[in-house]
This record gives sequence, structure tokens and C-alpha cells, in this order.
Amino acid sequence: MEITRKFKLALGKIIRRFSWPMKSAALRYGSRLVPQNDKGIQILLSMQYEERMRNGLPLPSFEDVGFRVYSQFDEDGILLYIFSLIGATDRRCVEICAGAGFECNTANLIINHAWHGLLFDGDTRNIRMGRKFFGKHSDTCLTPPKFVQAWIESGTIDALIKEHGFQGQIDLLSLDLDGVDYWIWKAIDCIQPRVVLLEYHCIWGPDEPFTVPNQRDFQCSDDKPGFAGASLAAFVKLGREKGYRLVGCNRNQLNAFFIRNDIHEDIFPEVSVASCLDHPRITEARRNSYNLVKAQDWVEV
Repeated sequence: MEITRKFKLALGKIIRRFSWPMKSAALRYGSRLVPQNDKGIQILLSMQYEERMRNGLPLPSFEDVGFRVYSQFDEDGILLYIFSLIGATDRRCVEICAGAGFECNTANLIINHAWHGLLFDGDTRNIRMGRKFFGKHSDTCLTPPKFVQAWIESGTIDALIKEHGFQGQIDLLSLDLDGVDYWIWKAIDCIQPRVVLLEYHCIWGPDEPFTVPNQRDFQCSDDKPGFAGASLAAFVKLGREKGYRLVGCNRNQLNAFFIRNDIHEDIFPEVSVASCLDHPRITEARRNSYNLVKAQDWVEV
């Protein structure tokens, strides 16, 4: 359902009202301009979403609400939208392969919405940079997320999460290894995230459930182009086994959002795999690279 003109005008007023403090408080990390003072905008957006839901008004699509603050693409805006409508519980999140933290899917929630994070990465330099980033940030210096350096494997990930104090229901799991992602989600049992955000391999079609094999030392290689991760069909199949439904993807159709089946199916119904694989960029990539990718040593699940 399309977002209404009235709602767009309301959002425009909010953005104009808060645009100058956002610009004046920006900090530059590398080549990215990271706005630090957009909390007020996000709170007002969240209230707008809630009000529309309460009044039974048309709700926007993921494409309408996406924006980036710390995420690589538009995941920050979509996550804000989802949790505005389904609510948060204890505001706990786990991110696997969070990089240095200032470009990841949980940073906005941690910094601007006081979430508690457990962030994993295999690179010691990323861990050092991430701890410094959150330790110096005014909103997280007293309660920074827990950064853990570890090589993520399906045989150890569950114990790692539990070892660092996360068990039971949490609000969000974000997963982006460019590797054995399917097997990692399959192995996680100690937490029951309400929302799961993960990257999928967009070359595969909607009826092709394929993943890389579950190898402990798996790494992407230039010798095997495109051989990483898993198809969206594979993740949807696994999600159904674990009690989750696919509810949408980001604008570039690279990251998928799953919500646990017991949570607001009336607001976020299941969508088809095909609807998350119809971007012109994907169609072209499939035409040019499908046979090359398919020739690798994939596992059907």
C-alpha cells in the first residue's frame, strides 16, 4: 500500500525542523558523513508510525521508510519502522560480523535508542576501532556494547553468545558473514530473536535453496567468484523451520527481514521470495553471472 501524500508532507516538516542540528553535528569517518544528532527526527518518525497504526491509516512500505545513519544501506530506517510498530522488549541485539561498529545494522539502535548490544567480528583491528568508537561516543561511553573478537563457526557460535550473557528472547539478530551464514543461523538456539536481518545471495532464483558448505575455515575467494552466503530461498526454508516469516527486504534487495511468527502477522504479513528478487540490477546480474556462480560447490538444503 502506498504511503499517502499527507504522511509525506508530515515527514518533510519533521526533517526540515531538525535538519540544521543534524548538519552542524556531523562527524566524518573516512568518506562517510555520519549524522550524530538525528535522534529527535527518529523519535518523531516512530511516533508518526505508531499513530498511523493506531488510527488504522495506510502504512508505508519498506522502500518508503528506509534510510541510513550507521547502516551500509537503508536498514536503519527499516528497523526503526519495524520496532515502532511491533515494539521492543529489553532492547537487546546481537550482530555477527559487525566490522568496526560505525557501519553496521545495530549501531543506530545502540547509539540513538539505548539498545544493549553484543557485537562479534573476527578482525582484531575492527574490535579495537569499535571499542574506541563506542567508548568515546557521548551516548555510549558509559554503557558501550560488548565487542567480542572471534572467528565465527557453527560449532561454537551458540556457546559464544551464551558465554557473553545473551540468552532467551532478544529483539534483533543481524547476520552478515559473507560465508557460512545459513549454518550459523541454523546453529543458534540459545537466543530467540524477534527480528532477524541477514544478507542473502541474490543471484539464485526464488525456488533455489542453496548455500555454501558448512566448512570451519570457509572464506570468500577471488578464485570462486560469487561463492559465499546462501540464497533467499534457503533462508526462508530455514526460517520456517525456526518459526520465522520473510516480511521484506531493503531497497537494493541485498538484506532480508524476518519476524518471528508469533509477532504481529497482521501488521507484517509474509511476502514471497520472488518479491525480493525483482530489482533490475538483480535481473541483469543473474543474466550475466548465474552460470558462473552456479558452477561452484553449492549445497542444496
